Amino acid sequence: MAETTAAIAERWKNISRTDEAGLIHFAEQFGSDGRTAVRKLVQSAERALRQLEKEKKRLEEMRCFERKCEEDGYTLICGIDEAGRGPLAGPVVAGAVILPDDCMIFGLNDSKKLTAGKRVELYEEIMEKAVAAGYGIVGPQRIDEINILQADYEAMCEAIGTLRVMPQILLNDAVTIPQVLIPQIPIVHGDARSLSIAAASVIAKVTRDRLMVEYDAVYPEYGFAKHKGYGTAEHYAALRKYGPCPIHRRTFLKSSGGSWGKSS
Repeated sequence: MAETTAAIAERWKNISRTDEAGLIHFAEQFGSDGRTAVRKLVQSAERALRQLEKEKKRLEEMRCFERKCEEDGYTLICGIDEAGRGPLAGPVVAGAVILPDDCMIFGLNDSKKLTAGKRVELYEEIMEKAVAAGYGIVGPQRIDEINILQADYEAMCEAIGTLRVMPQILLNDAVTIPQVLIPQIPIVHGDARSLSIAAASVIAKVTRDRLMVEYDAVYPEYGFAKHKGYGTAEHYAALRKYGPCPIHRRTFLKSSGGSWGKSS
């Protein structure tokens, strides 16, 4: 006796859209079923397979720098990126990630192109699959002391130092880190062009966002959980009302011309 359309629909519901074998099996098993509802489900499976193939191709294209490094004899390839360079408050955070050479993380991309929910989902998968992953944090007082670029470098060095294995080569998002002896390749827009850097960007962004949510509980009047310290209208309004708090970057506020200055 043929399965009911409801039972087949339930099967379809439980198949991951990244499960290539499951999608193929579903399409083949019910491909000859003449019922309209089942045909539509099979068509959905075929669309999902086409989308999955497209995603696999995109990810493979994002491995071009990693493949070149592998051809040159490197096996421990580390992506480096930072989050929090531009905000008025909070730390700058750098991520460092070494992915296995056969790693396939569907949806992985520049963290700025992802929703907050998708970043958290990918963060967990990266941490599970990575050969090594870590982060470095440099706070606002240190940023004021040495400037944001040097703070970026410091956070990146700290992130590398947290890795449980030493990378053989670094793929960095657009920068060359001073005083690091490991070979480095700076890649402009690297977070959108290299899987390793994209993974690092996700680790850095999620880590920093979580820190800013924690700061929001300490300084709720500023709205850090919402804007993460960036210079939004809401943030400037809070600065005018309350003045800066201990996690504000004084040099950044000064460079804004004092327009946020506390109202009398």
